[in-house]
Amino acid sequence: MSYTVKEIFHTLQGEGANAGRAAVFCRFSGCNLWTGREQDRHRAVCRFCDTDFVGIGPDGGRFATPEALATAIAGRWEAGTGETPAQSRAAGIRPLVVCTGGEPLLQLDAPAIDALHAAGFEVAVETNGTQVAPAGLDWICVSPKAGAPLALTRGDELKLVFPQAEPEAQPERFEGLAFQQFWLQPMDVADPAVREANVRAAIAYCLAHPRWRLSVQTHKVVGVR
Repeated sequence: MSYTVKEIFHTLQGEGANAGRAAVFCRFSGCNLWTGREQDRHRAVCRFCDTDFVGIGPDGGRFATPEALATAIAGRWEAGTGETPAQSRAAGIRPLVVCTGGEPLLQLDAPAIDALHAAGFEVAVETNGTQVAPAGLDWICVSPKAGAPLALTRGDELKLVFPQAEPEAQPERFEGLAFQQFWLQPMDVADPAVREANVRAAIAYCLAHPRWRLSVQTHKVVGVR
């Protein structure tokens, strides 16, 4: 299988349980819930996405083999840290690659995961949960979307963008699933008043339902990619 990637970059994870941790992000192109084009947003299943995952950016590419993809990702780690993933591991550091999108599980497969492990990485995925996960992932974060079937019902963290008005996207629907952690992430919108209301609503829900934790998009707060 070949892989089409929008961008690969070294940064800090901004959300959820791994917030603040250095990682390489591999953003796969394409999604099954929205084309990524503004003219299609009104009829998309997921209408609030804030990510550009269309095509190939200047730091993305098409990779013909899992090994080629893993080599590119390892190169971003080395460029950012000054050492290879293997050198980091020898120093007691666990290099992390976060596979995201778009929807990464349309492309990420077991051979790619094996190649990333061989390169020295722990492999995390951020997915909408509509696809079954391949074997070998070290960290699974599922972010369900209203109107989309949920095929992936277990993992490390469930991160729900909140609030979503639809009944099938209410937090209580998910809290019985087999995840270790449950996060509410306030929906980020252009209108500051609505954005603030979403934050307050998420805080209030977490206070009243302590199974849930508040996920803040810290990368937007501190200004990293």
